[in-house]
Amino acid sequence: MAGPDAASLKKHRRHSTEVHRDFAAQVPEYHRRQSISVNKQPDGVDASISLSEFWAGVAIQEESDKSLNVGVAIHDGTYSIDFAVHRISLDDKAGNGNDWIADHIISEFFAYRKEHLCKILGAGVTLDLFKKSPTLCSRLWSELDIVPFVLESNPLLPIKQAQAHKRPIAVDEIADSAARKCLTYFAPTKQPRLSINYQNQVEVDLAGMIQLTTLEQYEKSVREPTWRAVQKHIKDVKDRNLRVAFFSATPQGGGVALMRHALLRFLTQQGVNVEWFVPKPRPDVFRITKTNHNILQGAVPPDVHATDEQLGKIKDWITENAVRFWLSGDGPLNKPEDGGADVIIIDDPQMPELIPIAKREAPNRPIIFRCHIEVRDDLVLKDGSAAQHVWRNMWSSIKQADIFLSHPVRSFVPPDVRKETLGWLPATTDWLDGLNKPMDKWDLQYYFHVLRQACMSQNLPQLAYPERGYFTQVARFDPSKGIPDVIKSYARYRELHKDKPNEQTHQLVICGHSSIDDPDGSAIYDQTMDTIKEHHSDIADDIVVVRLGPSDQILNAIMSLCTVALQLSTREGFEVKVSEALHKGKPIIATLAGGIPLQVEDGKSGYLVERGDHEAVAKHLYDLVTDNDLYQKMSDYAKHHVSDEVHTVGNALSWMFLASSVAGGKSLKPNERWINDLAREAADEPYKDGEPRLPRHLST
Repeated sequence: MAGPDAASLKKHRRHSTEVHRDFAAQVPEYHRRQSISVNKQPDGVDASISLSEFWAGVAIQEESDKSLNVGVAIHDGTYSIDFAVHRISLDDKAGNGNDWIADHIISEFFAYRKEHLCKILGAGVTLDLFKKSPTLCSRLWSELDIVPFVLESNPLLPIKQAQAHKRPIAVDEIADSAARKCLTYFAPTKQPRLSINYQNQVEVDLAGMIQLTTLEQYEKSVREPTWRAVQKHIKDVKDRNLRVAFFSATPQGGGVALMRHALLRFLTQQGVNVEWFVPKPRPDVFRITKTNHNILQGAVPPDVHATDEQLGKIKDWITENAVRFWLSGDGPLNKPEDGGADVIIIDDPQMPELIPIAKREAPNRPIIFRCHIEVRDDLVLKDGSAAQHVWRNMWSSIKQADIFLSHPVRSFVPPDVRKETLGWLPATTDWLDGLNKPMDKWDLQYYFHVLRQACMSQNLPQLAYPERGYFTQVARFDPSKGIPDVIKSYARYRELHKDKPNEQTHQLVICGHSSIDDPDGSAIYDQTMDTIKEHHSDIADDIVVVRLGPSDQILNAIMSLCTVALQLSTREGFEVKVSEALHKGKPIIATLAGGIPLQVEDGKSGYLVERGDHEAVAKHLYDLVTDNDLYQKMSDYAKHHVSDEVHTVGNALSWMFLASSVAGGKSLKPNERWINDLAREAADEPYKDGEPRLPRHLST
């Protein structure tokens, strides 16, 4: 799991510590005894113990290059409750290679959370500390699951008054101010707030105030050829001072939003001028666009149609946002010579109406359209069908784009799309974000308690982990995610395991987030609960179906501790949750739907089954929980055979190649090639035998 413990950190310290004032708050002895009993559990993870939730502030005052005072303040959300001041000095014989300041602060937080039975959610880090200790923020995130905020000094009135009286500001006072300021950036959900500026631009990580990662971590997360290739294309985009603008429908909640947060986090650290814009949300329009999505996938009855009036509402919505936010001032849709973006990327099939608007402003500016949903060509080609009506309306705008990107599934692309403009680009995830980073047992315990609380508040069954294992499907509550098949397959597994007592059988967890552009979620959730009650009441207490808040880490915890992951979609784009499970070493059982088969090596990293084959799913579940050698072999293979293509760095490689290849009068014809292959070849880093990559022959 992530990070060493406090004892090992202190053992390898290269500095001495002089305590000027130590933490003084105390925890009731009863809670401490309960915590000790929890640590005797098989893996130390228990959902029944509650951890207090705190925020922190950290500041320094330098005495010399090798000596400084560190102040740490603890805040409970209402008031400051504890603080400490330590003077730390670097040993004379120690070099300057490692971040000794971060070592001290990390070890103190490790010790504090164990001593005080708490979970520190966020930490305000002063700017001078961030500059002095460049790895502190990324280590707070990766080792302690603390969201770090880099804060500049705030000239508060008391500080001005103190300066007027020539009283120096103590380091603990600065730390306390940082803790209080950090707290203001958290929403009532106990997650950092989203930041959207006056142009409806998504300010990722609060415009860089949150610092989760370092470039060194990204470099270590991929293979060397991928890193060399992405650096070459980034350099060209930066040298030409290109402005790249992404547009999508929502800033949070779906796969597109997750990818964009991760991509901009990485590219901004690289110094690329990249931006991301979203329209003002309209629930009535989202209902229409979601219905269109379902129509194109064939996930609704054939009598469901979109009217011309409804399609007109989408156009009006996009036009209103373009005029109001993106065509005025230095808006991204203005001509490049007037400060507008050099490359426009429409990253959402909800927004094709933006393409003709952008083309009217700058006819020669390249526009890339990415379609991340399945567009069933058989339905689109059927005269008079609802899908044909929706697609023709969309195509009237999409056909003006210079490049059409699709998930690498040929049947997703209607024949209207010209082959020379078509390129394949899969969905991606990020190994360093909250969904995927390794977490230690302390944090897993916290998130399982959050899960328990969510189940209690919704009057749902409880997960008995670690006494019992569990299977999981992590996905939105969507008509195409195959949730009824998940339940039927689990019921059949229980029949195969009927000779075992319940305590020796696995439970099932079906969970996911919601999104503002997904109005089907509540209806699908209700249908799922009704199905369990009516048809599977005998095992209902072992099926946990829960809609969770916007915490990536709780989904991470659920996936991290499951035995087997499921993805039984009936219709699918790519569903990168499959690769996320494999990256954690979780064998997956998934359907032959959309881009899923590209990610799973059948019989090696998991199993591929036909849609609706409950018997096969149940048999594979049974084999994986009863044959430990099979499980370990499949788990090990899965963990080490995930392609860089599905990680943020691989995604950045493709996008930077595209921007470099089309901007400034250049032209690119993908001709049904994988963009990743084109990018690697253009950087003189073609794939070599043995390097993991998605298969090129299955779906394209």
